Amino acid sequence: MEPKYRRILLKLSGESLMGRQGYGIDPERLNEYARQITEIVNQGVEVGIVIGGGNIFRGLQGAAKGFDRVKGDQMGMLATVINSLALSSALEDAGQKAEVFTAINMYPIGKHYSNRAAISAMESGTVAIMAGGTGNPFFTTDTGAALRGIEIGADAMFKGTRIDGVYTADPEKDPTATKFDKITYDEVLARGLRVMDLTATALCKENNLPIVVFDMDTPGNLAKVIAGEPIGTLVY
Repeated sequence: MEPKYRRILLKLSGESLMGRQGYGIDPERLNEYARQITEIVNQGVEVGIVIGGGNIFRGLQGAAKGFDRVKGDQMGMLATVINSLALSSALEDAGQKAEVFTAINMYPIGKHYSNRAAISAMESGTVAIMAGGTGNPFFTTDTGAALRGIEIGADAMFKGTRIDGVYTADPEKDPTATKFDKITYDEVLARGLRVMDLTATALCKENNLPIVVFDMDTPGNLAKVIAGEPIGTLVY
C-alpha cells in the first residue's frame, strides 16, 4: 500500500510496552512494534517517535505518593529515556537504523535534541526517537509529542494505543460507547474526551497538526493507518 503520509510523529504509550507483564518492558511487544515501524520506513515514511514512561514511573502518581512533583516528573522523563533506548535497540536488531535524542543533555546516552538533527536523521532513513518529554516538569509526553511533531514538520501525529480510536466514552468501561471516524479538536475539548491532555490538544489545534488515534497493538495496523485506511479516528 502506498503511504498517504511522508513524515509522521508516532506517539507510543509506555503502558503498552508492558504487554501482558503489568510492569516494565515486554520484549515480544517491543519487537512487534519494531517490526511495524521498520515496515513503514521501508515504504519511504520518515518516522519520529515519542514514548511515554508509564510502564516504569509516572510523575503524577509519584507526587500522589509524596514525591516532590518536579522530581517526580524528572523521574518520569528518565523512564521515557529507558523506553527509548529499548526501542532503538529493538529497531537495530530488526535492521532499522535508529537514534535517540534527549530533551536534556545526556550524552553519550543520546544526542541532545534539536529539530534540525532529528530531521536530518529522518531524511537519511534513521528513526528519530525523541526522549525526555519537553525537558520540563508539569508537561506530559502527549504535549512533548505534539511539540516535537510540530517542530519536525510532521504531516500528522499518530497516537498508538490499545483502543482503536476515539469514543464517546471509555469503551473498556462503557459498552454503549460509540466510535468517531472523525472529530474536530473543538469537539474533543468541548466533550472533555481523553484523547490527550488539554495542552497537547490545544497545541495541535493551533498548529494544524492532525492526530490519528489507532490500535497499535494489532500487528500490521501501523502500515494500514499510514496508507490512509479508516481504522482509527482522525482528530482535525
